[in-house]
Amino acid sequence: MIDKIKPLAAQIQALHQQAYISYVPQVEYLISQGVKDDKEIHRLLDGLLDFCGDENVLLLYKKLCRYYWDINPQATADYINIYRETWNHEN
Repeated sequence: MIDKIKPLAAQIQALHQQAYISYVPQVEYLISQGVKDDKEIHRLLDGLLDFCGDENVLLLYKKLCRYYWDINPQATADYINIYRETWNHEN
């Protein structure tokens, strides 16, 4: 059974890595350019949220949330709560 799960786990890990590689330049560009477009920020946060089970993607998500806080604190709080409901099963 474990031998059947290993390839799937490797595929998931590779997908997370691809997502991270894809989202890093988008997030960095948005922050460096001071983009304040809610739709663009929401698009990135929504996409990142799907991969927040990966530590690197989670750090990127948090970075974007910290940036977004000064633009729209209520929406940022909503995204933080969505993350907690989706990924943080400890609380």
